[in-house]
Amino acid sequence: GGRRVYAGNLSWETQWQELKDHMRSVGEVMYVDVLMGPDGRSKGCAVVEYGTPEEAQRAIADLNDTELMGRMIFVREDREAR
Repeated sequence: GGRRVYAGNLSWETQWQELKDHMRSVGEVMYVDVLMGPDGRSKGCAVVEYGTPEEAQRAIADLNDTELMGRMIFVREDREAR
């Protein structure tokens, strides 16, 4: 697997900083990209890159179905090469 995970069902209010704080409980977060629509609003999903594939796997195992800002988020492998 790669070092990137895809996080979804985010609150529209969730900024990259809040997501990074949530995601770094399992490893070193290199960067977070909250995906935006053409209107500049969050699409409610993001790509998070970790320092190692092991950390990315741990994020999928430990942070899927966890609560962030009042919503249950999902975390899975990022299948798209960007």
